[in-house]
Amino acid sequence: MQVIVVYDTAVKHNPKALRTCRRYLHWVQRSVFEGQLTPAQLRQLHADLKAVLDGLDSVIVYMIEGPATLKREVWGCEHGNTDSIL
Repeated sequence: MQVIVVYDTAVKHNPKALRTCRRYLHWVQRSVFEGQLTPAQLRQLHADLKAVLDGLDSVIVYMIEGPATLKREVWGCEHGNTDSIL
């Protein structure tokens, strides 16, 4: 599946989050990564990030499994307003 990962972490966690995500995905810009992952690789990425981040950090994962299927998960703390823009 195609995966897009975006993280918002404390400054001290940024280098660890960057290194962890780069092991699995392509670095697109600052805290944005994308690439193809199997479900097992996605679970391992989740476990690896959980080990380096704390409860105030936020990771949003978009999983695109087909032309009409988009899933969004938040790992960690939800930041900002989650209401629909429209």
